Amino acid sequence: MNPEALSAALLAVVAPLAEARRPGAAEGLTVADLPLERPKNRDHGDWASNAALKLAKAVGANPREFAADIAAGLAQVDGIADVEIAGPGFINIRLDAAAAGALAKTIVDAGAAFGTNESQRGNTINLEFVSANPTGPMHIGHTRWAALGDSMARLLLASGATLVREFYVNDAGAQMDRFGRSVLAAAKGEPTPEDGYPGSYIDDLAQRVLSAVPELPTLPEDEQLRIARDRAYELQLGDLQSSLEKFNVHFDVFFSERTLHAKGSDGEPSLVDEAVDRLREQGHVFDDEGAVWVRTTDFGDDKDRVIRRSNGEYTYFAADAAYYLNKGDRGFAHKIYLLGADHHGYVHRLKALAGAAGDDPEKDIEVLIGQLVSVNGARLSKRAGNIIELDDLRDWIGTDALRYSLARYPADSPLTLDPEILRKRTNDNPVFYVQYAHARTHNVARNAHGSGVDRSEFAPELLTHETESALLGALQEFPRIVAFAAEVREPHRVARYLEELAGLYHRWYDNCRVIPLGDEPVEPVHRTRLWLNDATGQVLRNGLDLLGVTAPERM
Repeated sequence: MNPEALSAALLAVVAPLAEARRPGAAEGLTVADLPLERPKNRDHGDWASNAALKLAKAVGANPREFAADIAAGLAQVDGIADVEIAGPGFINIRLDAAAAGALAKTIVDAGAAFGTNESQRGNTINLEFVSANPTGPMHIGHTRWAALGDSMARLLLASGATLVREFYVNDAGAQMDRFGRSVLAAAKGEPTPEDGYPGSYIDDLAQRVLSAVPELPTLPEDEQLRIARDRAYELQLGDLQSSLEKFNVHFDVFFSERTLHAKGSDGEPSLVDEAVDRLREQGHVFDDEGAVWVRTTDFGDDKDRVIRRSNGEYTYFAADAAYYLNKGDRGFAHKIYLLGADHHGYVHRLKALAGAAGDDPEKDIEVLIGQLVSVNGARLSKRAGNIIELDDLRDWIGTDALRYSLARYPADSPLTLDPEILRKRTNDNPVFYVQYAHARTHNVARNAHGSGVDRSEFAPELLTHETESALLGALQEFPRIVAFAAEVREPHRVARYLEELAGLYHRWYDNCRVIPLGDEPVEPVHRTRLWLNDATGQVLRNGLDLLGVTAPERM
């Protein structure tokens, strides 16, 4: 019996009891109103409910007496072995072995789909993260959000959301000209401009641009700068995309800031032009001393924001506004921004922008801030000179160890990684510990096959050892963990769950044999345990995939 079936059984018992005590009390009652919890002490059963305590006042009953009525009804449900009342009215439920063990076959049959749920169904989400400037390599400042953002997307998709992963390419403005001048100077053998970008990666880009356009130094100066800037931009953006893909991070959309400023072919206004008019229609735009302002203080911002200066130039806020409106135009009711530690000022600004656009700042937009990450002993990039590159970190620590470690902690806590631990093949290394558990499930399955143990029988009532009960209890928690981690945007909950599951599996492995000893015959319990072994491997594999980490079959 899975948690959903048990919740339905609980509702079927509680609703008529509540109605009998007070007519109308059960109206609108759903399984969401009757949450089940896993007792911290397994001696208290498999599941616990506070339904009697929660509903006692509404139905005019003593909580413990109402709990006793509920317990009596649950005791008649197939698959429930025992129901006890604790304290003022807590209900502790123990499943019979067959009902609990049936989950193993459910998981194996579901395969990669086990853990998926519908909790985010109906939500259309634009998840923007990383959004590194296309003027240099991916570095450690982007790495944490790359791992967390991608894992967050996987969780939301697994929970039924309609979602697009988006990378905002900041390819407009003065920084692009600085970048172009830096590459052009390197291509011509000249010193880096005073305000230019340093690092040997600029020299590399210059050589790649020259390979594609060898006549560059002979062209008119304006054309030289345009070609150097645009060609180098394309190359650098390609390098960023390659770094992300190697890090197992996929984006559906790379959105160019240039498109926000581009006029139509017949001189139609740009998206930035239209943004000012659209915000004015909402009643939150005013003019003062020749400039155009958005009254963002109406929505909690610390000051009103200039969107167009008195000289006619747009501010960065104008591009932010156009981009936000464009996301809505593309059908995304909910927008999530993942920003770095130096972007705290954007939280109120973007929420105020949502309000000025006519949306609900508390519902339609989330702005999440990630704290800094550092790496013990990491060296600055030889190519960039002043940063630690993602590619260097990945080559040094490994994609799996780096991704798992970055996803293992809440985003709002500073993080220092220890490469010495992350490179070890010991249980001190959390990602190794989980991956090894997965590889062990495959090793058990291979050895079982060689010993004549297969899954031709399934007798869940035989899974009675205490380590089997504990393992099954953890396995059935997986869909709830996925749904909750998606809801609160916290992938680290999956990582911590996987470590707990791995520990329970290792203890089960030490106590329960899948392969008979010596000349003992293969019995139904061995075949049934193979189902449990394979179910555990499936959940470990599904969980690692949500974190963008591989699940090796051999280690």
